[in-house]
Amino acid sequence: MSQSKPNRRSVLKSLFVLPWSVALIWPARAAVRTPAATEGPFYPTPGMRFKDADNDLVRINGVAGEARGEIIALRGRVLDRSGKPVDGARIEIWQCDANGRYLHGGDSRRRRRDPSFQGFGHVVTDASGDYAFRTIKPVPYPGRAPHIHVKIFAGSAVLTTQFYLAGHPQNERDWLYRRMNSAQRKSVEMTFSRRGKWPETIVDVVV
Repeated sequence: MSQSKPNRRSVLKSLFVLPWSVALIWPARAAVRTPAATEGPFYPTPGMRFKDADNDLVRINGVAGEARGEIIALRGRVLDRSGKPVDGARIEIWQCDANGRYLHGGDSRRRRRDPSFQGFGHVVTDASGDYAFRTIKPVPYPGRAPHIHVKIFAGSAVLTTQFYLAGHPQNERDWLYRRMNSAQRKSVEMTFSRRGKWPETIVDVVV
């Protein structure tokens, strides 16, 4: 039976409602560019994606049930190097599901893919540069620490990076994580608080 995302509009709207305390710690300031990272082999091309490719990766229109895994809210802002918000930037994320499978034809491992996980999503920033996603906390992938792939299209600028779980024991064994200095690592690490229904992390991206 076909099933739409429950309270879809309210869920997506709630992701963009920032606590006043968070807004106060986001003044415009000069910033260092977010470190670039490889796109990896499993970037889902348009033909691989679900028709539903919005910023809620936990629920797919027409598919019953929610994705397995720990649901999180991932939010932040896209900024330029002067610290000003970038309006109209497209930000994409993709990651493996709770079983460690990507939404990609090249991921041929025998693990069953979670049919309720969207795998890829995108959103366009508003005038404040805000972005927000509902997804799952990333899980380990063979040879890699848990991570979320991120790609930003801001005018002529394109940046691909990856977000990591702060303090995860596999970070120091991850070759991409290890090549960053401490400031770069901190800029792409996800730490979580509980301000709403789901654990929330805030990561700003500087293009």
